[in-house]
Amino acid sequence: MYQLEFPWLLALLPLPLLVWWLLPPYREETASVRIPFFGEVTRAAGISPTQGSIVPRMNWAQRIIAPICWALVVLALARPQFVEPPVEKTEPQRDLMLALDLSQSMDTEDFRSPSGQVEARVDAVRQVVSEFVKRRTGDRIGLIAFGDAPYPMVPFTQDHKTVQAMISGIIPGIAGPRTALGDAIGLAIKMFQASPAPEKVLIVLTDGNDTASKMPPDKAADIAKQNGIVVHTVGIGNPNATGEDKLDTAALQKIAATTGGRYFFGQDQGQLEQIYQTLDRITPANQKMLSWRPTIELFHYPLGAALLLLIAYHGLAWGITTLRSHSEREAAA
Repeated sequence: MYQLEFPWLLALLPLPLLVWWLLPPYREETASVRIPFFGEVTRAAGISPTQGSIVPRMNWAQRIIAPICWALVVLALARPQFVEPPVEKTEPQRDLMLALDLSQSMDTEDFRSPSGQVEARVDAVRQVVSEFVKRRTGDRIGLIAFGDAPYPMVPFTQDHKTVQAMISGIIPGIAGPRTALGDAIGLAIKMFQASPAPEKVLIVLTDGNDTASKMPPDKAADIAKQNGIVVHTVGIGNPNATGEDKLDTAALQKIAATTGGRYFFGQDQGQLEQIYQTLDRITPANQKMLSWRPTIELFHYPLGAALLLLIAYHGLAWGITTLRSHSEREAAA
Protein backbone atom coordinates (compact mmCIF):
# COMPACT_ATOMS: atom_id res chain seq x y z
CA MET A 1 0.00 0.00 0.00
CA TYR A 2 0.96 3.64 -0.31
CA GLN A 3 1.52 5.88 2.70
CA LEU A 4 3.06 9.20 3.75
CA GLU A 5 5.87 9.06 6.31
CA PHE A 6 5.13 12.62 7.50
CA PRO A 7 1.49 13.33 6.56
CA TRP A 8 1.33 16.30 8.95
CA LEU A 9 3.54 18.24 6.52
CA LEU A 10 0.54 18.53 4.19
CA ALA A 11 -0.59 21.31 6.53
CA LEU A 12 1.99 23.48 4.74
CA LEU A 13 -0.11 23.51 1.55
CA PRO A 14 -1.98 26.78 2.39
CA LEU A 15 1.23 28.50 3.53
CA PRO A 16 1.66 30.61 0.32
CA LEU A 17 -1.88 31.96 0.73
CA LEU A 18 -1.18 32.94 4.33
CA VAL A 19 2.05 34.66 3.31
CA TRP A 20 0.26 36.57 0.52
CA TRP A 21 -2.53 37.61 2.87
CA LEU A 22 -0.53 38.55 5.97
CA LEU A 23 2.74 39.99 4.65
CA PRO A 24 3.02 43.34 2.81
CA PRO A 25 4.21 43.40 -0.81
CA TYR A 26 7.91 43.35 -1.38
CA ARG A 27 9.33 46.85 -1.94
CA GLU A 28 12.48 47.58 -3.88
CA GLU A 29 14.27 50.90 -4.02
CA THR A 30 16.29 51.91 -7.06
CA ALA A 31 18.74 54.76 -7.57
CA SER A 32 17.55 57.76 -9.62
CA VAL A 33 18.85 61.06 -10.97
CA ARG A 34 17.27 64.19 -9.51
CA ILE A 35 16.96 67.15 -11.87
CA PRO A 36 15.73 70.64 -10.97
CA PHE A 37 13.50 70.94 -14.02
CA PHE A 38 11.64 67.60 -13.50
CA GLY A 39 8.27 69.36 -13.40
CA GLU A 40 8.82 71.04 -16.77
CA VAL A 41 9.80 67.72 -18.33
CA THR A 42 6.65 65.96 -17.11
CA ARG A 43 4.40 68.81 -18.27
CA ALA A 44 6.05 68.83 -21.67
CA ALA A 45 5.47 65.09 -21.88
CA GLY A 46 1.86 65.47 -20.89
CA ILE A 47 2.10 63.21 -17.81
CA SER A 48 1.84 63.83 -14.12
CA PRO A 49 4.10 62.01 -11.62
CA THR A 50 2.53 59.88 -8.91
CA GLN A 51 3.77 58.15 -5.78
CA GLY A 52 3.39 54.39 -5.28
CA SER A 53 4.85 51.06 -6.24
CA ILE A 54 4.72 48.78 -9.20
CA VAL A 55 3.40 45.30 -8.47
CA PRO A 56 4.28 42.87 -11.26
CA ARG A 57 1.36 40.79 -12.39
CA MET A 58 1.45 37.01 -12.86
CA ASN A 59 0.54 35.51 -16.19
CA TRP A 60 -1.85 32.58 -16.51
CA ALA A 61 0.95 30.02 -16.74
CA GLN A 62 2.49 31.20 -13.48
CA ARG A 63 -0.89 31.09 -11.75
CA ILE A 64 -1.23 27.42 -12.72
CA ILE A 65 2.36 26.17 -12.38
CA ALA A 66 3.25 27.89 -9.06
CA PRO A 67 0.60 26.15 -6.90
CA ILE A 68 1.19 22.83 -8.65
CA CYS A 69 4.94 23.01 -7.98
CA TRP A 70 4.36 24.00 -4.37
CA ALA A 71 1.95 21.10 -3.86
CA LEU A 72 4.47 18.68 -5.41
CA VAL A 73 7.29 19.96 -3.18
CA VAL A 74 5.14 19.60 -0.04
CA LEU A 75 4.15 16.11 -1.16
CA ALA A 76 7.84 15.20 -1.55
CA LEU A 77 8.57 16.55 1.95
CA ALA A 78 5.81 14.29 3.33
CA ARG A 79 7.85 11.30 2.05
CA PRO A 80 5.43 9.16 0.02
CA GLN A 81 6.29 5.46 0.28
CA PHE A 82 5.14 2.14 -1.07
CA VAL A 83 4.94 -0.42 1.75
CA GLU A 84 5.47 -4.00 0.61
CA PRO A 85 3.90 -7.09 2.25
CA PRO A 86 5.37 -8.10 5.65
CA VAL A 87 8.57 -10.15 5.69
CA GLU A 88 9.06 -12.50 8.61
CA LYS A 89 12.34 -13.97 9.82
CA THR A 90 13.01 -16.49 12.55
CA GLU A 91 15.99 -15.61 14.72
CA PRO A 92 17.43 -18.45 16.82
CA GLN A 93 17.77 -17.76 20.52
CA ARG A 94 19.97 -20.77 21.27
CA ASP A 95 23.34 -21.95 20.01
CA LEU A 96 23.85 -25.69 20.33
CA MET A 97 27.31 -27.26 20.11
CA LEU A 98 27.84 -31.00 19.62
CA ALA A 99 31.18 -32.43 20.74
CA LEU A 100 31.72 -36.00 19.53
CA ASP A 101 34.48 -38.32 20.73
CA LEU A 102 36.13 -39.80 17.62
CA SER A 103 38.90 -41.74 19.32
CA GLN A 104 39.77 -45.19 17.98
CA SER A 105 37.54 -46.89 20.57
CA MET A 106 34.46 -45.53 18.75
CA ASP A 107 35.06 -48.31 16.21
CA THR A 108 34.29 -50.95 18.83
CA GLU A 109 31.38 -53.19 17.78
CA ASP A 110 29.38 -53.55 20.99
CA PHE A 111 26.24 -51.55 20.22
CA ARG A 112 22.98 -53.28 19.40
CA SER A 113 20.46 -51.73 17.05
CA PRO A 114 16.69 -51.98 17.74
CA SER A 115 16.65 -54.95 15.34
CA GLY A 116 19.19 -56.82 17.50
CA GLN A 117 22.18 -56.50 15.17
CA VAL A 118 25.59 -55.65 16.64
CA GLU A 119 27.16 -52.52 15.17
CA ALA A 120 30.01 -50.15 15.86
CA ARG A 121 29.47 -47.30 18.28
CA VAL A 122 30.20 -44.72 15.61
CA ASP A 123 27.43 -46.08 13.36
CA ALA A 124 24.85 -45.68 16.11
CA VAL A 125 26.12 -42.19 16.90
CA ARG A 126 25.93 -41.14 13.23
CA GLN A 127 22.29 -42.13 12.93
CA VAL A 128 21.04 -40.88 16.29
CA VAL A 129 22.90 -37.55 16.29
CA SER A 130 21.94 -36.85 12.67
CA GLU A 131 18.26 -37.36 13.51
CA PHE A 132 18.68 -35.07 16.52
CA VAL A 133 20.14 -32.32 14.34
CA LYS A 134 17.26 -32.76 11.88
CA ARG A 135 14.75 -31.98 14.63
CA ARG A 136 16.55 -28.85 15.85
CA THR A 137 15.20 -26.56 13.12
CA GLY A 138 15.20 -23.44 15.30
CA ASP A 139 18.78 -23.59 16.63
CA ARG A 140 22.18 -22.73 15.29
CA ILE A 141 24.32 -25.86 15.58
CA GLY A 142 28.08 -26.33 15.66
CA LEU A 143 30.18 -29.49 15.64
CA ILE A 144 33.46 -30.43 17.35
CA ALA A 145 35.35 -33.69 16.98
CA PHE A 146 37.92 -34.62 19.59
CA GLY A 147 40.49 -37.32 20.18
CA ASP A 148 44.09 -36.47 20.99
CA ALA A 149 42.94 -32.84 20.52
CA PRO A 150 39.67 -31.07 19.70
CA TYR A 151 38.97 -29.87 16.16
CA PRO A 152 36.16 -27.51 15.05
CA MET A 153 34.36 -29.21 12.18
CA VAL A 154 31.39 -26.85 11.70
CA PRO A 155 30.95 -23.35 13.20
CA PHE A 156 27.53 -22.28 14.45
CA THR A 157 25.16 -22.39 11.52
CA GLN A 158 21.54 -22.91 10.57
CA ASP A 159 22.65 -24.96 7.59
CA HIS A 160 21.80 -28.24 9.27
CA LYS A 161 22.33 -30.23 6.09
CA THR A 162 26.02 -29.36 6.26
CA VAL A 163 26.17 -30.48 9.90
CA GLN A 164 24.45 -33.76 8.98
CA ALA A 165 26.84 -34.30 6.09
CA MET A 166 29.83 -33.85 8.40
CA ILE A 167 28.33 -36.25 10.94
CA SER A 168 27.74 -38.89 8.28
CA GLY A 169 31.40 -38.67 7.26
CA ILE A 170 33.00 -39.03 10.68
CA ILE A 171 35.61 -41.80 10.97
CA PRO A 172 36.85 -43.29 14.26
CA GLY A 173 40.47 -42.41 15.00
CA ILE A 174 40.43 -39.37 12.69
CA ALA A 175 41.25 -37.16 15.69
CA GLY A 176 43.72 -39.57 17.29
CA PRO A 177 43.43 -42.64 19.53
CA ARG A 178 43.21 -40.83 22.89
CA THR A 179 40.52 -38.65 24.50
CA ALA A 180 40.89 -34.93 25.25
CA LEU A 181 37.54 -34.20 26.90
CA GLY A 182 38.65 -31.14 28.87
CA ASP A 183 40.23 -29.51 25.83
CA ALA A 184 37.06 -30.19 23.81
CA ILE A 185 35.01 -28.27 26.39
CA GLY A 186 37.64 -25.51 26.30
CA LEU A 187 37.36 -25.23 22.50
CA ALA A 188 33.57 -25.08 22.77
CA ILE A 189 33.86 -22.24 25.31
CA LYS A 190 36.07 -20.34 22.88
CA MET A 191 33.60 -20.85 20.02
CA PHE A 192 30.73 -19.69 22.24
CA GLN A 193 32.51 -16.38 22.99
CA ALA A 194 31.37 -14.84 19.70
CA SER A 195 27.83 -16.19 20.10
CA PRO A 196 25.09 -13.55 20.55
CA ALA A 197 22.51 -16.18 21.55
CA PRO A 198 21.10 -15.82 25.08
CA GLU A 199 21.15 -19.62 25.55
CA LYS A 200 24.28 -21.72 25.05
CA VAL A 201 24.15 -25.52 25.26
CA LEU A 202 26.98 -28.02 24.79
CA ILE A 203 26.28 -31.76 24.34
CA VAL A 204 29.36 -33.93 24.80
CA LEU A 205 29.39 -37.58 23.75
CA THR A 206 32.35 -39.71 24.75
CA ASP A 207 33.20 -43.39 25.27
CA GLY A 208 36.50 -43.09 27.11
CA ASN A 209 38.57 -41.61 29.89
CA ASP A 210 40.25 -38.21 29.55
CA THR A 211 43.94 -38.96 29.02
CA ALA A 212 45.10 -36.24 26.61
CA SER A 213 43.73 -32.89 27.84
CA LYS A 214 45.92 -30.00 28.88
CA MET A 215 42.91 -28.53 30.72
CA PRO A 216 41.31 -30.77 33.36
CA PRO A 217 37.62 -31.46 32.65
CA ASP A 218 36.48 -30.11 36.04
CA LYS A 219 38.35 -26.84 35.43
CA ALA A 220 36.79 -26.59 31.96
CA ALA A 221 33.35 -27.15 33.51
CA ASP A 222 33.91 -24.27 35.96
CA ILE A 223 34.83 -21.93 33.10
CA ALA A 224 31.80 -23.08 31.11
CA LYS A 225 29.56 -22.26 34.07
CA GLN A 226 31.10 -18.79 34.34
CA ASN A 227 30.28 -18.22 30.67
CA GLY A 228 26.67 -19.36 31.03
CA ILE A 229 27.14 -22.59 29.06
CA VAL A 230 25.04 -25.62 30.04
CA VAL A 231 26.86 -28.90 29.37
CA HIS A 232 24.97 -32.19 28.95
CA THR A 233 27.21 -35.27 28.93
CA VAL A 234 26.46 -38.59 27.24
CA GLY A 235 28.57 -41.65 28.00
CA ILE A 236 28.43 -44.74 25.80
CA GLY A 237 31.60 -46.62 26.80
CA ASN A 238 32.28 -49.42 29.24
CA PRO A 239 32.60 -48.25 32.88
CA ASN A 240 34.19 -51.59 33.76
CA ALA A 241 37.00 -51.31 31.21
CA THR A 242 40.51 -50.22 32.09
CA GLY A 243 42.90 -47.57 30.79
CA GLU A 244 41.93 -45.45 27.79
CA ASP A 245 38.68 -47.36 27.12
CA LYS A 246 37.27 -46.91 30.62
CA LEU A 247 34.35 -44.50 30.81
CA ASP A 248 34.83 -42.03 33.66
CA THR A 249 31.19 -41.65 34.68
CA ALA A 250 32.07 -39.66 37.81
CA ALA A 251 33.86 -36.99 35.76
CA LEU A 252 30.95 -36.73 33.29
CA GLN A 253 28.43 -36.46 36.12
CA LYS A 254 30.48 -33.71 37.77
CA ILE A 255 30.75 -31.73 34.51
CA ALA A 256 26.99 -31.87 34.00
CA ALA A 257 26.18 -31.01 37.62
CA THR A 258 28.60 -28.07 37.67
CA THR A 259 27.06 -26.41 34.61
CA GLY A 260 23.42 -27.24 35.36
CA GLY A 261 23.19 -29.98 32.75
CA ARG A 262 22.38 -33.68 32.93
CA TYR A 263 24.37 -36.87 32.55
CA PHE A 264 23.14 -39.82 30.46
CA PHE A 265 24.48 -43.31 29.87
CA GLY A 266 23.57 -45.40 26.85
CA GLN A 267 24.34 -49.06 26.33
CA ASP A 268 22.71 -49.57 22.94
CA GLN A 269 21.23 -47.61 20.06
CA GLY A 270 17.73 -47.66 21.54
CA GLN A 271 18.92 -46.03 24.76
CA LEU A 272 20.98 -43.52 22.79
CA GLU A 273 17.88 -42.51 20.82
CA GLN A 274 15.94 -42.06 24.07
CA ILE A 275 18.76 -39.91 25.45
CA TYR A 276 18.68 -37.54 22.49
CA GLN A 277 14.89 -37.45 22.57
CA THR A 278 15.17 -36.40 26.22
CA LEU A 279 17.73 -33.73 25.27
CA ASP A 280 15.36 -32.54 22.56
CA ARG A 281 12.58 -32.27 25.14
CA ILE A 282 14.54 -30.48 27.89
CA THR A 283 15.90 -27.94 25.39
CA PRO A 284 12.69 -26.90 23.59
CA ALA A 285 12.76 -24.68 20.55
CA ASN A 286 13.51 -21.09 21.44
CA GLN A 287 13.00 -18.67 18.58
CA LYS A 288 12.27 -15.00 18.09
CA MET A 289 10.07 -13.93 15.21
CA LEU A 290 11.20 -10.74 13.50
CA SER A 291 8.78 -9.02 11.15
CA TRP A 292 9.20 -5.90 9.08
CA ARG A 293 7.68 -4.36 5.96
CA PRO A 294 10.10 -3.16 3.29
CA THR A 295 9.38 0.37 2.05
CA ILE A 296 10.23 1.97 -1.28
CA GLU A 297 10.78 5.73 -1.19
CA LEU A 298 8.77 7.68 -3.80
CA PHE A 299 9.56 11.30 -2.87
CA HIS A 300 11.77 11.76 -5.94
CA TYR A 301 8.77 11.43 -8.27
CA PRO A 302 6.85 14.57 -7.13
CA LEU A 303 10.12 16.43 -6.64
CA GLY A 304 11.24 15.54 -10.16
CA ALA A 305 7.84 16.52 -11.59
CA ALA A 306 8.07 19.97 -9.95
CA LEU A 307 11.58 20.46 -11.32
CA LEU A 308 10.51 19.44 -14.84
CA LEU A 309 7.56 21.85 -14.73
CA LEU A 310 9.85 24.75 -13.77
CA ILE A 311 12.38 23.85 -16.45
CA ALA A 312 9.63 23.59 -19.07
CA TYR A 313 8.11 26.94 -18.06
CA HIS A 314 11.37 28.86 -18.04
CA GLY A 315 12.47 27.22 -21.28
CA LEU A 316 9.20 28.20 -22.94
CA ALA A 317 9.42 31.76 -21.55
CA TRP A 318 12.99 32.11 -22.80
CA GLY A 319 11.94 30.89 -26.25
CA ILE A 320 9.03 33.34 -26.45
CA THR A 321 11.23 36.24 -25.32
CA THR A 322 13.87 35.34 -27.90
CA LEU A 323 11.33 35.17 -30.72
CA ARG A 324 9.77 38.48 -29.67
CA SER A 325 13.15 40.24 -29.59
CA HIS A 326 14.01 38.84 -33.00
CA SER A 327 10.71 40.05 -34.42
CA GLU A 328 11.20 43.54 -32.98
CA ARG A 329 14.69 43.76 -34.49
CA GLU A 330 13.35 42.76 -37.86
CA ALA A 331 10.54 45.30 -37.62
CA ALA A 332 12.98 48.02 -36.64
CA ALA A 333 15.20 47.13 -39.57
